[in-house]
Amino acid sequence: MDDTSLQVVPLSKFPHFDAVVLGAGISGLVAASILSEQGQRTLVVDDYSHVGGNHMDWTSPEGYTFDVGSLIFQDDSPLLRHFPELLPRYVPINPTWGRLNPQGRITVYPISVRDDILAAGPLGLSRIAFSLIYARLFRRNMRNARDFARYWIGAYLLQRSGLETYMKRFYGIEPEKIDLDLARKRMGWISEHASIKGLLRKFTLIRRQAAAGPVNRQMARPREGFASLYDVAVQRLKVAGVSFRLSAGLRKLSKLNDGFEVSLADGPVFTKRVISTIPIPAAERLCDLPSHSALNTITLITLYFSFRGTRGFPQSIIYNFSHEGFWKRLTVYSDFYGSQNDREYFAVEVIASQVLTVDQAEADFRNHTRANALFTGELKLEGSQILENAYPIYSQGAAQHATQAIAKLRQFGIESIGRQGAFNYQPTARVSTIEVEAALGSG
Repeated sequence: MDDTSLQVVPLSKFPHFDAVVLGAGISGLVAASILSEQGQRTLVVDDYSHVGGNHMDWTSPEGYTFDVGSLIFQDDSPLLRHFPELLPRYVPINPTWGRLNPQGRITVYPISVRDDILAAGPLGLSRIAFSLIYARLFRRNMRNARDFARYWIGAYLLQRSGLETYMKRFYGIEPEKIDLDLARKRMGWISEHASIKGLLRKFTLIRRQAAAGPVNRQMARPREGFASLYDVAVQRLKVAGVSFRLSAGLRKLSKLNDGFEVSLADGPVFTKRVISTIPIPAAERLCDLPSHSALNTITLITLYFSFRGTRGFPQSIIYNFSHEGFWKRLTVYSDFYGSQNDREYFAVEVIASQVLTVDQAEADFRNHTRANALFTGELKLEGSQILENAYPIYSQGAAQHATQAIAKLRQFGIESIGRQGAFNYQPTARVSTIEVEAALGSG
């Protein structure tokens, strides 16, 4: 036949791999490292044009480089076992954390004994004590994150400290809709600080750390951005035989008798094994499986500002625990990298469900920080970024839905791991690395 469009291309003409990793974030890179060590010919694919997943940065024409979120690494992270070349690229920093409380003070994060408890005065102290005793006696039946926090610190301190408001600001839903298991896992510091056993354990740990000296250094990505950090990880993996397809245009995952066909924009590849670190609903769509609509994620608006004037706080990172303002955290990058053009620069996070547009987020931030004297001077918006699938929303029942979805993907043959793939909030690269190692049997 003369019509070449009808010619059949032999499967052998297309690339074959032992494993394909979906997603080139921390979890995907660590997975590729482990698989290559196990002798598996591996391909990493990502629809993003960059490596690092949601570790993104943005550089303005004036030379300010911002991140999505605030990210801090440690020099004893297990990530360095896989990519030791990262260490000299990091910038050593000494970050400090604070929070804006409902009384308009910049104070200790996450809770201040002086400002949240002692400053309440005799009447406030009585209310704190009464609500705590009441909770311990009559609020033992915990069903959600609000119940968990209220049991350990009492309803009055929960409201006075702003913790209840911040939970909504962080998770994007009311605290009473947040899953209890997540609260126990991710908010365990509340019970640690509110129980005698926890305080004694913390005191013992502090004494041991003081005797042993510093256990790690805090570090940030290079000043010029994440690309110069992760490029060395990519080069190590390529030397080990790992291949990469960025801007891949993932279209479909088809199950075959002896593996999978992964359809990409430039043609299919074939593999015996698929490791997914992408959001569960995205993996379900690729496999033509019913989607779990209950698995929602945060869409994050990040505002990028430069500033000249007087700051109303000395800390590098401030959390918004006040009852007003939609922003949840600001990170002053010029504290880590030095000022640019004689101006400080920082990023501000806002949950998109709280506001409709970038303009609304900017106006709200300006009004709120002006009212609390956080910035006095010239504040300029340099840019902004909207990130979907920033992190999972842990509404009640979401964990069970995630478990069911992961099990169905496993039945299909897909191993779903990582922050997105396992619907598991992982606050640091350390946690991500450890969980991938456990999932893939490293070491």
